[in-house]
Amino acid sequence: MTADPGRAREAARVILQNFGVKSAPVPVERIIKSRSIVLQYAPLEEDLSGMAYIKDGIGIIGVNALHHPNRQRFSAAHELAHHELHADEIRKAVHVDKGFRVLFRDDISSQGVDPLEIDANAFASELLMPRDLLAEALEAGGLDIEDDERIAALARRFRVSASAMRFRLAGHF
Repeated sequence: MTADPGRAREAARVILQNFGVKSAPVPVERIIKSRSIVLQYAPLEEDLSGMAYIKDGIGIIGVNALHHPNRQRFSAAHELAHHELHADEIRKAVHVDKGFRVLFRDDISSQGVDPLEIDANAFASELLMPRDLLAEALEAGGLDIEDDERIAALARRFRVSASAMRFRLAGHF
């Protein structure tokens, strides 16, 4: 499988449009629940941010409750991407504990080498920091990628981490 971040971003934009999102922060939990996916928060190992799996035909997203709320939002959006873009892969994924079929969000997913993870990160960044809403926010105050205060303010507005915002603005997502 080859990564297609453009397709992933477009899929996120369609969801935003269908859900009627007009301002930040994007209500990722409500979006997930509206798609009949169960969203669960539980303490997980530090290097595990979240998981997407199917149990008894029901889509489930698990998010590490011990992580910062902004990271939890990104993990939830990332796992939603697996449900939206990679349903076949979720069904074929390795069985872990009690027959769960799992795709994990972990340190490997953030390295940008696995096509599934590249797509999921592109989807999550577009969902949480939509191009149009980000452009509107930038018009109001311009952008200097080295301006830590401005990056932090944008991150707070979109309820993402400053590093995720910086990565998005630098064009890496």
